[in-house]
Amino acid sequence: MLEIKLNLKPEDLQKKIERFWNLSGKKIDMINKNYDTRKGSPVFTVEGQYTTIGWTEWTQGFHYGSEILQYEGSGDQRFLDMGKKNTLENMAPHVSHTGVHDHGFNNVSTYGNLLRLMVEKKIAYDEWEKNFYQLALKLSGAVQANRWTETVNGGFICSFNGPHSLFVDTIRSCRALVLGHMMGHYLPGENDIRISLLHRAVQHLISTAKYSVYYGDGRDVYDVRGRTAHECIFNVTDGVYRCPNSQQGYTGFSTWTRGLAWAMLGFAEQLEFFQIIEGDELTEFGGKNTSVDLMLKAAEATCDFYIENVCTNGIPYWDTGAPNLHKMGDYLDQEADPFNEFEPVDSSAAAIGAQGLMRLGQYLKQNDNTIRGDHYFQAGLSVVNRLLEEPYLSTNPNHQGLLLHTIYHRPNGWDHIPEGSKIPNGESCMWGDYHIRELVLYVQRMIKNDTYYTFFNCLK
Repeated sequence: MLEIKLNLKPEDLQKKIERFWNLSGKKIDMINKNYDTRKGSPVFTVEGQYTTIGWTEWTQGFHYGSEILQYEGSGDQRFLDMGKKNTLENMAPHVSHTGVHDHGFNNVSTYGNLLRLMVEKKIAYDEWEKNFYQLALKLSGAVQANRWTETVNGGFICSFNGPHSLFVDTIRSCRALVLGHMMGHYLPGENDIRISLLHRAVQHLISTAKYSVYYGDGRDVYDVRGRTAHECIFNVTDGVYRCPNSQQGYTGFSTWTRGLAWAMLGFAEQLEFFQIIEGDELTEFGGKNTSVDLMLKAAEATCDFYIENVCTNGIPYWDTGAPNLHKMGDYLDQEADPFNEFEPVDSSAAAIGAQGLMRLGQYLKQNDNTIRGDHYFQAGLSVVNRLLEEPYLSTNPNHQGLLLHTIYHRPNGWDHIPEGSKIPNGESCMWGDYHIRELVLYVQRMIKNDTYYTFFNCLK
């Protein structure tokens, strides 16, 4: 169980953050100097060098988005120039990609961050450039919304597995839909029907909260409050839910911790976003409060489960039901050990989940629940503090990764096992590196009393 440092303050991390951005910039430069993008997007490291593996190009936005975040974190203009150039030259196919559920990962991380920087006056204003970013986000939201499966009581954005498949991580692509909606866009359907991007986002959020998250109400014999299923399977003929499943976790009845983290962060940031939505836009869903209450229920349940099912330093093992965890004794009562002989940890889940904890905490504090808010915020800050130290922060000048001890796909055996080890360890992944940068930027802006960092700052 996570040991929460109640007296830790964001400014206590200042020196660690300065070191972090210095290391981060060197890692980006190494990748750009040595990685051959003709092979595909960099996904994860093998012996410290980024490589790729065929599935989908879901990490390209993290690659170029990291350059944009590096500019914001360090102030080095070189990285902004890189991020702009690479977004312009390489990201257009992701805007029109109809075959994936990854639009939030790719497009909000690039076009969205660039637009946000312009609106926040952190880069020079240019009307045509702004229009370019807005158009990309409008189209991305509409294309993602079109990847749709109807259910008996709503619907969801289906994963690349097909129309039967709801992935928990797709919740972060709801950002693309709500941004498009707020920019005045919609999805034109058959006979020119106007399909609301906001309504599709809300339906997806409801489906995720209802089916991907458990609440301890006896849904099945493995129903534990706050745990998540990576994938939910539906009968596409009648839209009826069938069962949980997992692609990257151990089983559909255990909790893949990165999927848990996606839910934590996804619900928390949507709670923040819904504060700017007018209530009359959600009448058909029972009003704004009904949707908010459901998202808050899911956010608190998943965050509570995370706190209770990670090691004392806040780092989780890759799945709470991993088959060899029982050989490790009382592993939740001690620090995570990335070099153990039985099961790997996943620090990328910690980087994602920590941001979810802190955002939920801030949301609750802003809505008159200071005690609960402080609990979650301090929990997230405690995790950040640990991730910015060895052995999780990569200080090896020859290692291209930034965040160490991440896991991509344990069931498929894709992760590198070093010589002399029995499990994967010591490697990085592009989403882990991106999200630790996003997390550190989130904390840094608090230290500087800057505008609170949200994905929808690009709307102001």
